[in-house]
Amino acid sequence: MTATPGQLTGTPILDRLRVVGAIFLRAEYSEGWAYESLDGPTTAGVLHPGTARVTLFHLVATGSCWVALADGERHWAREGDVIVLPYGDQHSMGGVLPAERVSIMKFMQPPPWKEFPVLVHGDGGPLTNIVCGYLHCDDPLFDPGLRALPPLFVVRPDEGAAQWVRASIDYAMQPSPMARQLPGLLLGEVLRLHLASAPAVDRGWLAALQDPVLAPALAALHADPARKWTVAELAGEAAVSRSLLDARFRQRLGRPPIRYLTDWRMHVAEELLETTELSVFAIARRIGYDAEEAFSRAFKRAKGKPPSAWRADATSGP
Repeated sequence: MTATPGQLTGTPILDRLRVVGAIFLRAEYSEGWAYESLDGPTTAGVLHPGTARVTLFHLVATGSCWVALADGERHWAREGDVIVLPYGDQHSMGGVLPAERVSIMKFMQPPPWKEFPVLVHGDGGPLTNIVCGYLHCDDPLFDPGLRALPPLFVVRPDEGAAQWVRASIDYAMQPSPMARQLPGLLLGEVLRLHLASAPAVDRGWLAALQDPVLAPALAALHADPARKWTVAELAGEAAVSRSLLDARFRQRLGRPPIRYLTDWRMHVAEELLETTELSVFAIARRIGYDAEEAFSRAFKRAKGKPPSAWRADATSGP
């Protein structure tokens, strides 16, 4: 999401996150190129032994690339963007030109590394430089069961934020003990930018993920936003009455469950409009609208512009 530092306030839970992590490699990919990562548990075991999952992020220092999960849907990132995989899922990446996709192990030496790894891969065309990092955190925000965050998203900072992100990455690559704290600070800022458009974030959205009534309902809703959810069905997921669920949504999130569902759909739609090439109709279907017109009306009510105009503005930056 396009945002600037300081837009998101009132999220003390982000300030309390306790994470460990590091910048772990730099990559020089030349057109054409494409690769597939290791599976999530294997990646976690390599980077943070003893855990089954880590959060991965890739900063596009120069050039552009796509990234996709198992469904093959490509999200595009350009210079200055940060690609985030909150649950460390297996993924593929590639450049603009068509290329055979190979395993990352074909050009990456397995750890332990004696020096900072620099991966080189591709057919010798224009370069895309990427800096890769990982983090581990036990907070519910990163619980794959809750799926509070999309499994893949691209943060597109405005100019001021982009300079801060790039400076942080440069500093984190230095052999300084203080630099080890930078990945956690970077994650916090990237999450602030991404969550700037999340529904009711200022009313306790992150805290709601730890609420015993709301957490299971939110997990179900986040996992399948296209479903025609009813309050009764969501209450069934939480094993509580409809009245209790409705009251808790209003108390914690400032809106009833179905209104929250609509707002969450718009949040997902923003990400898809900005970083994928899916048509407006395909996005409408993805988030539960049978008709493009109905989705367009709902999106305009929420965001002030129809989806096509919002996409044009969001993708017209440098």
